[in-house]
Amino acid sequence: MTSSRDKILYILLTYPGSTINDLAEAVGINGISIRHHLTVMEAEDLVTATEERHGVGRPRLTYTLTEKGVEEFPTRYYKLTKRLINALKEKLSPEEITDLFKVIGADITRDYQSKLKNGTIQQNIALLQKVLTEEGFVVNIEEDEEAYALSLLSCPYNRVGLNHPEICAIDYEIVSSFFPNSTRIESCILNGDNRCIYHIPLE
Repeated sequence: MTSSRDKILYILLTYPGSTINDLAEAVGINGISIRHHLTVMEAEDLVTATEERHGVGRPRLTYTLTEKGVEEFPTRYYKLTKRLINALKEKLSPEEITDLFKVIGADITRDYQSKLKNGTIQQNIALLQKVLTEEGFVVNIEEDEEAYALSLLSCPYNRVGLNHPEICAIDYEIVSSFFPNSTRIESCILNGDNRCIYHIPLE
């Protein structure tokens, strides 16, 4: 049987802007339970609340799915992405495909370039970690006397990359945009390693 949580998500997908009372009536449980589910889902960034005025009195809260919440539902993004890349490969050379992914990686970091010019290496590493995390990577950073080891413990492109490893040019371009003269990749998930590791010298 579908859980109350799943029913709430589905209702918000179908009727964005629903109130707690709307959800309680649709799901068939009391408002206190609905509020509990919504609090948990807000903490997980699945739903967002907005105050809405409706005449005299306190504004009421309405709830809508976030982008992450929408992605809880089955999509065909993966199949569409594979079809797009296959279509591109029929028109472009391998070098042109790689260059295209590099352009995507560079575009992701373009808004941060002004901050990089004035940042220390520590600040730029922290900013790089923020950018990669926002793009869906799980990042771990270790430091020794000579270099940072930036590990990508998971890759949001992994399923696509298994058939199209050229997509790795995106994260390589992101990292090298931050450290253009020193980035070196030491291992890659798509090569059978358990993580992607970038070596970034302290100097």
